[in-house]
Amino acid sequence: MTAAAEDDIVLKLLHTADWHMGRRFRSFNEKSEEKLTRARLDVLDRILLAAERYVVDAVLCAGDLFDEPCPQPEWWEQVAVRFAKRNWKNRPVFLLPGNHDPFIAESIWAKGHKFRALLPDWVHVVDREDFEFALPNNAVLYAVPCTSKAGQRDPTQAIPKRAPRDERIRIGMVHGSTFDVKDCQTNFPIAVDAALTCGLDYLAIGDTHGFRYVPPDRVHPPTIYPGAPEPTAFDEKDPGFVAVVLVDRRRRAHVTRERVARWTWEEQRVTTLAALAELDRRTDLGERVLRLCVEMKLSAPDYEIAEGLLEGLQGTDARHPKVGVLDLDRQGLELDTSNVDTFCTDLPDVLQSAVRRLKADADDPVKRPAAQRALFHLYRVSRKKAS
Repeated sequence: MTAAAEDDIVLKLLHTADWHMGRRFRSFNEKSEEKLTRARLDVLDRILLAAERYVVDAVLCAGDLFDEPCPQPEWWEQVAVRFAKRNWKNRPVFLLPGNHDPFIAESIWAKGHKFRALLPDWVHVVDREDFEFALPNNAVLYAVPCTSKAGQRDPTQAIPKRAPRDERIRIGMVHGSTFDVKDCQTNFPIAVDAALTCGLDYLAIGDTHGFRYVPPDRVHPPTIYPGAPEPTAFDEKDPGFVAVVLVDRRRRAHVTRERVARWTWEEQRVTTLAALAELDRRTDLGERVLRLCVEMKLSAPDYEIAEGLLEGLQGTDARHPKVGVLDLDRQGLELDTSNVDTFCTDLPDVLQSAVRRLKADADDPVKRPAAQRALFHLYRVSRKKAS
């Protein structure tokens, strides 16, 4: 942005949503789950640092900040600690209950909950439907919380329409689903044209986990999903961002997306040893959550190479993994037993006889996995003996 354009900006906002603090990743092993769960706290620090770097006037947190209405203390205590570390006086933060963490009597948002007592006075919980807050330079925020986990009412209906001669910058914040995502379950439905109908200059929403405009071709006034700041699943499109919103004197909001995620989630299927070796040569795997499916049938020497590559990717007790978090499906990795005996000629006669029996067992689908493991072990014994 040029200096002249910067002079034209009268309001700066950072818009985030869908932190899902406390989310569990039970399909991963314990160590990997701990990394991914911890990342949800770590990204909050990067979000707050981005707010400082852009010198925003306010931070809008549009719902599903926790994965459930009553998260464990380890999550809300750490969130409160991260806010308390900031010495912010004129940068309010607004926390909106979403459908995962709705504002209900026993939830974390209840006025008597310890979490709220730990928050600095510049952190505001949206705990009523008529929430309104004056922002700098003749701007105002309207926000509407979710008060249940499901509902069919458009939350923007509670936002007052722009009155005649109201020249304020009007910002809205709600949580729910728009109608523009194919096969998406509609919960707290938000009309695509809600920003226009309500006379808003920017509508901050949360719920789906990828950054996008709603509708995609309307830039002014923008309705934005910032997405989850850390991805939560492999099928999410464009997660890992916050929205930085700059509003000019003409009340036009200009939006850029800022990446804050550490992890990038990726799925790979390899069917050749060359493809596996190419994956192993990549230098970006340390920050990847990689779901790797291996499907190939290899001779004993190539199978040994593949085993070494996979060991390097997932690491050992004595070796750091190349992949940050690896979800490995190796059921499709098979040993070609058709000529494995030709690689075992240095074995004693009794073990060569065992190789022949195991080759026969490998033809039986039930016995095949154990037979292949035994044959590979005998191959390695033979190779060591030959060397």
